[in-house]
Amino acid sequence: MVERDCPPARHGALPAAGATRRRLISVAATLLVLPVIPRLAQAATILAVRTWPADEYTRVTLELDSELKAEQFTLENPHRLVVDIEGLTLSAALNDLVSKVRPDDPYIQSLRVAQNRPNVVRLVFDLKQAVAPQVFTLKPVADYQYRLVLDLYPKIAQDPLVAILNKSGPDADDPLARILEDIQRNPATRADPPEPPRVRGQQPAPPLAVPKAPPATAGRGKQRMLTIALDPGHGGEDPGAIGSSGLREKDVVLRIARRLKQLIDSQPYMRAYLTRDDDFFVPLHVRVQKARRVHADLFVSIHADAWIKPSANGSSVFALSQRGASSTQARWMADKENAADLIGGVNLGSHDRQVAKVLLDLSTTAQINDSLKVGNAFLDEIKKINRLHKNSVEQAGFAVLKAPDIPSVLVETAFISNPQEEALLKTQAHQEKLAQAMMTGIQRYFTANPPLARLGDVS
Repeated sequence: MVERDCPPARHGALPAAGATRRRLISVAATLLVLPVIPRLAQAATILAVRTWPADEYTRVTLELDSELKAEQFTLENPHRLVVDIEGLTLSAALNDLVSKVRPDDPYIQSLRVAQNRPNVVRLVFDLKQAVAPQVFTLKPVADYQYRLVLDLYPKIAQDPLVAILNKSGPDADDPLARILEDIQRNPATRADPPEPPRVRGQQPAPPLAVPKAPPATAGRGKQRMLTIALDPGHGGEDPGAIGSSGLREKDVVLRIARRLKQLIDSQPYMRAYLTRDDDFFVPLHVRVQKARRVHADLFVSIHADAWIKPSANGSSVFALSQRGASSTQARWMADKENAADLIGGVNLGSHDRQVAKVLLDLSTTAQINDSLKVGNAFLDEIKKINRLHKNSVEQAGFAVLKAPDIPSVLVETAFISNPQEEALLKTQAHQEKLAQAMMTGIQRYFTANPPLARLGDVS
């Protein structure tokens, strides 16, 4: 019966038992191969795309669910940047990136996206000027997954002193302009400037209880221009602390810093320089470098605190410590602020790494002592408008305060994690009060501690 049910074998066909054995082997091999093939072919998923245009550089970020490799090259006539990203296919998220290029971006004119070859997407940036790009990846940290970062720097970076000049107004006969031009031509010869005129339409600062002009330069009997470096914390990829209503630390501290800059710039023989004047990320050591490049007489880093309990409140001022933190909270605060580079995204492969190590390993007892004096002057003024979290200047190893030759303080204006203080920080009136308090503190410090004459100052 079995033989009658089986079909007759064709010429050259395998016996029935052999065919069955081959089919079993084929199925088994398929079971082994199938789980591998989809993984090899599966493209990464883009979770978010962001752009951060600024005068200093533009950052483009692709956040993904896995780490990808990218290669880039530049072209001229016209200037273009080409980036090939492996492991991607065209998607709605990439098209969204095209729409995020802003008309006022200093570097990117437009962006084109195409599937260059299987599993490789090509981005072509049409540029407004020649750039020196940095392309690197970041591991998951905080709320971010893997990030592919494209930083577009100008081939010729603008000197920060020139940046101060360019933002001072269109007046070609500005005496400050002549001083800066003289510094650039011959740094060894430097004259004391006359009082710079106010920008048209600028209102004078409200009268303060201390003299508006700093005292005579120690040992010289003359005044010289004082430069105050203002450092709004966080920025760009790093939002800082976020309050319950959604207020971001990076936004509110920038507003306070801008107001304080206006107050400083309105004083005779004073000018302010912002380490960031827009929403972009600046690495901690670059903030220190910037202050030193403009020969700052004082460095003020502005922040808004956060704590795990919303009941925490009050303002604090911190200075650098060489011997460990003055309290557990100060150590925690320093660790949190020092993590900004991880969140904001630093290219550890860049040449600045060695520069960062040199700068951050330098600090002096004199600098710390002067910083404590500044901090105490700030606390005396801030306590008039807000409760102090600590009545004395705290100390810890804040990386951003490690300028070896500049008194440096970090001001935690309030706890953004406290609903009542967050509501105050939102208001222009309270931002004004904080700026005024710091302005008075700055003047009190220089009144009691006249700045030394610099090499090249002439009588």
